[in-house]
Amino acid sequence: MAGELEGCKSLSGLLSGLAQDAFHGHRGITEELLRSQLYPDVSAEEFRPFLAKMRGILKSIASADMDFNQLEAFLTAQTKKQGGITSDQAAVISKFWKSHKTKIRESLMNQSRWDNGLRGLSWRVDAKSQSRHSSQIHTPVAIIELEFGKSGQKMYHLQYAVCLSWITLQLTQKKYLRNLNFCVWSLMRSKSTKS
Repeated sequence: MAGELEGCKSLSGLLSGLAQDAFHGHRGITEELLRSQLYPDVSAEEFRPFLAKMRGILKSIASADMDFNQLEAFLTAQTKKQGGITSDQAAVISKFWKSHKTKIRESLMNQSRWDNGLRGLSWRVDAKSQSRHSSQIHTPVAIIELEFGKSGQKMYHLQYAVCLSWITLQLTQKKYLRNLNFCVWSLMRSKSTKS
């Protein structure tokens, strides 16, 4: 069993498969697929703990965003640990991390960002020309347009019109931002347009 799990090509393939599943969103990579393609002579009962160990090591390295000195210290500690990894496995993991660190880091950064960012903001001041109440005619009104979304994906538009005297009052009472947050939240739940 131990000799069968030592192969450099198989371990490199396993790490690639784990990275594709965990960091790049390719959910079709299963334990059975990895075992049958990379370690066909190893039983599922023997493969499962090995897979869990490699998955844990890879996630630890990625979540800590280890530089090469940290990686070397981490892998050395793993080789000295009871039930840890061999020095050959450590060399394969090190080589894998050196060649895939940038892509994995970018993927983790993209996954950790808020889905939508502010892509555009415009505003203007208009005067009301119609109103139910004659006292509100010719009152200055601020029109604020916000655009949210990721580049290359759908974008959300929000148009928010408020009376300038209301903005001044609300900013002093710190309620404006809560109202704006509620409008953005409502917009995200209901309205969307393609960019």
